[in-house]
Amino acid sequence: MLRDFEKHSLNGWKNPDVCIVGAGAAGISLARGLKDSGLEVLLLESGGSDYEKKTQAMAQGKNIGYDYYNLEDARLRFFGGTTAIWGGRCAELDDIDFEERSWVPHSGWPIKKADLNDYYTQARSMLELPEVPNNGPPEAKPNPVDPKYVDVAYWQFDDQFDRFTLRKCSDLADDTNIRIVLHANVTELKMNKAKSAIETIEISTAGGKRETITPKKVILATGGLENPRILLASNIGNEHDQVGRYFMEHPHARGGLIVPADHDKFSDLFKVYSHHDGIRYGMLFRPADGLQKDKKILNTSFSLRPSRHEGRNQVFYSRIYNRLRHKMAPTRFGRKLWSIVKRASRFAQSHVLPQQMSGKGKFGADGIYSVIRAEQAPNPDSRVVLSQDKDALGVPKIKLDWKFSDLDKESAKVLLEAFDCGLKDRGYGKSVLAEWFDDKSLEWQHDPLISNHDKGGFHHMGTTRMGKDPKKSVVNADCQVHGVKNLYVVGSSVFTTSGWANPTLTILALSLRLADHLKAQKKA
Repeated sequence: MLRDFEKHSLNGWKNPDVCIVGAGAAGISLARGLKDSGLEVLLLESGGSDYEKKTQAMAQGKNIGYDYYNLEDARLRFFGGTTAIWGGRCAELDDIDFEERSWVPHSGWPIKKADLNDYYTQARSMLELPEVPNNGPPEAKPNPVDPKYVDVAYWQFDDQFDRFTLRKCSDLADDTNIRIVLHANVTELKMNKAKSAIETIEISTAGGKRETITPKKVILATGGLENPRILLASNIGNEHDQVGRYFMEHPHARGGLIVPADHDKFSDLFKVYSHHDGIRYGMLFRPADGLQKDKKILNTSFSLRPSRHEGRNQVFYSRIYNRLRHKMAPTRFGRKLWSIVKRASRFAQSHVLPQQMSGKGKFGADGIYSVIRAEQAPNPDSRVVLSQDKDALGVPKIKLDWKFSDLDKESAKVLLEAFDCGLKDRGYGKSVLAEWFDDKSLEWQHDPLISNHDKGGFHHMGTTRMGKDPKKSVVNADCQVHGVKNLYVVGSSVFTTSGWANPTLTILALSLRLADHLKAQKKA
């Protein structure tokens, strides 16, 4: 069922069994996981079914750390959330990502990869993707370089750009136990007198119409910036000053130049994109587990791209893409136009990229570059904090203090050096490091010419991290906020470490796992 809070009362909907705050990938997947459970579910969405300037303005904030995207543009406040402009890259975290690694401070999840395997399968099914965990299509060639240096991994792409829009979620809107409310901004969570549970949720429209919800259980699913914002603004779950800390991204950078010994052979061995049964795959490289342990580095990654130069035809689609992606309001029309350009860019990549990689393209062989898509080490000083400034509803805005560690840069450097050794060992060529790696004054360096997203993947991770110790984390292994028996957080904000994999598939898996936990509690 569906109501618009701007137009209708919430009478009869104020006492749900489960209240999910946020209708993005996490909230929608959780709601789907609770279908047929017998639980009355209230799904609150800040915005409407499409982009609205007044609602999006409530995402404003300030960057006070390393250079990052404008925070108002870094996540979207309408049904479907930031998936409305999601690139569709899907991959699982690796086993090593969940392990406590002595050389990675603050590492170690309270769960293992095996605890998510079944949910990864369910998540892929939701996205209509085959069960091919990170290994690529069946016809994928063996690792071209010695696996003692570098492992090859793959993204799968979900190319249905509107998968999480309201019109694609009719199964939820038509369900009598799932109640969707649009234009319901959560302004505060309020505890009971014993400070042991959430008693009420205060919600408001952008115009100031207010209401109070009294749910039995509350799940925050508003993303890695808004989840800590709500907790901090409500002064909940932060007894040990952990909320908002450990902010991680997947920062992008130019890794260096790849010089093939034989362009044709290199292009055949290192296929950047491939297709199988209608699914697109993308190749990337990560350090082998043994290399990570030996060199004490992160599970970072890079992919290969032909060089881009200002003024060249080969960046034509990229420029249009970026203008639509970052400058044009992401309305339904804008997203559709963005999707069309994205498909055109993909066609160009599929047909021109192989020629560029082989040096036969009409644009000329300008070189092949490594694009770093790095893991960041968990860093308590990299954090989201509240500002003294407030939004239109009186909720404090956020400030993002994004920081890097020496391990972030060193890990990318070691991986590229290992790839260089692997290429040379087999006579495929060499990898030349970008100069910024040896510049001690630079902790990182963005380059708009090597990626449509030059700063990072818009992946906001770690700010309500999962852990066993309340003094070092915000939620437990079941995503429950320490010390608050009916409050949960789900999404990439609970990631303890980030690995190289884009977070959406893991977000879905964690949401489905939480759904099973909530259903089990109902039966208990």
